[in-house]
Parts: sequence; structure tokens; C-alpha cells
Amino acid sequence: MQKIKFWKMSGAGNDFVLLTGGRLKTAALERLAARLCAAKTAIGADGLLYVNKAGRGAVSVRYFNSDGSEAFCGNGSRCAAWWAHRAGLAGRRFLLRTAAGDLPAEITAAGSVRMGMPDVTRASLNFRGKFPRGIKTVHFLNTGVPHAVVPVPGLDALDVDGLGRALRHNPAFGRAGANVNFVGLRDGRVHVRTFERGVEAETLACGTGLTAAAVALALAGAVRPPVRLRSRSGEDFTVWLKPAGEGAADIRIQGPARIVFKGEIEC
Repeated sequence: MQKIKFWKMSGAGNDFVLLTGGRLKTAALERLAARLCAAKTAIGADGLLYVNKAGRGAVSVRYFNSDGSEAFCGNGSRCAAWWAHRAGLAGRRFLLRTAAGDLPAEITAAGSVRMGMPDVTRASLNFRGKFPRGIKTVHFLNTGVPHAVVPVPGLDALDVDGLGRALRHNPAFGRAGANVNFVGLRDGRVHVRTFERGVEAETLACGTGLTAAAVALALAGAVRPPVRLRSRSGEDFTVWLKPAGEGAADIRIQGPARIVFKGEIEC
């Protein structure tokens, strides 16, 4: 057994275990993600972040879902940016080296990070497929990971886990499936509830999902950028974007990020 230092991070309730230092390889990080993210027997989190200095003006971020699968995570990357700034690894503006490429990050205020997102090359609006009864519209796009955006009435009372699980592996989205974002417009904001792959449950916020909702609804003409959004946790985000062909470019997302606590765990 060895003691591992960690930081618990939160991006609007989307929570992460952050590790740094050493030379942890992929297999070790996969095991640690599943071990440390367990809610009942360890720290508990939606995923694990491995963050290190990556040369002048850059910080590397690797993200692993709670099931051990590696992916890109928008909220996780923003949390990593806030931690790196607080830890003295970076100034107020720097690059994050992520699974989705090098993304610019900016500390806009205490606990607030604005980050560039990958371009969306093509958003498939009114995507065709055999979907559960009551689902009338589905938009499908990739914001670093695949997302379905589903406008629904009665968002607050929706069975997100049940319906999200039914859609997550829908054959229309291919073998990898998709994260599923249920959306509704209210009070000048897009309200979003997300069922996340890898976590296999609803999370309180999802950066790539909020971005997908903003892009899809902007391209569909339902909202105009900058798009204001509210996550399930009740915290607000803003997404800027420019339509580009069938997709969008110059995408940036801004929202909260904070360190909840730090500690050591035997592993």
C-alpha cells in the first residue's frame, strides 16, 4: 500500500479526483480511476484527472471516466486549468494539452475558467434513427466526444437515467454510442441535463454536453450566441461560437471550477 495525494475538484457539480506528478502509465491510471472514483469505498467522483506541467505556457491533462475509460472532458479540463493556475504551474492564459488537442484556457476570475473547445466539423440536425416513443427531435454532433441533443418538454421531471440509458447505446449513434443531453428553453437560458458515457448515469454538469447543446440549438435557430446555459446543479455557463459550414468554430465555454478539498488516500 502507498499513500497518494489528491485534490477533489468540482465543475458545477461534475466532480473529479485530480492527481499530479510521477510517471503514471495508462494502465495504472485506468485502475486508479476505477478505484478512487468509487462512491462508497473511496473518494467518489465522475472521473479522474492527471495533470502535469508540459513545457512553457502549457499544462497536460489526461481524463479517465469512473469506469476507467479514457476520454476528453470539458469540465474536467477547465477544473484542471483552475488547479494548475492555483498550483503555480501556469499564469492566467495558457494551453491545455488534452485528448482533443491543444486548447487555450483563461482564468477570468477566482474559480471561473474560459476554455476553447474543438471545432464541430458537422452537426447532424434532426438526426434520423429509431428512437423511444415521445422523442421527436435529436441532433447529433461531436464536441470532443459524441453527443445527442434532445429537446424535451417537462425537463425537470424527466427520467434522465432511464431515457438516457435507452438512447446512449442507440444503433443510430454507432458502436461508441453517445452522451445524451436533454434540453429545454426557459428564462432566456438553455437548461441541460446530461446522461454521460463512462459514468453511465446523469451528472450535475457536462462541459462537452453544454457545448453540444449550445452549438446544436444555435445552428437550428433556437438560440443566438453567446448562449447562456444552466446545468442540473443550477450553476450557469456561457458558450460562444461562430457557425462554420455545417458546424461551428471559435467555440469557447466559460463556467465555474473549484477545489473542494485535498488529502491522501492509501491505494
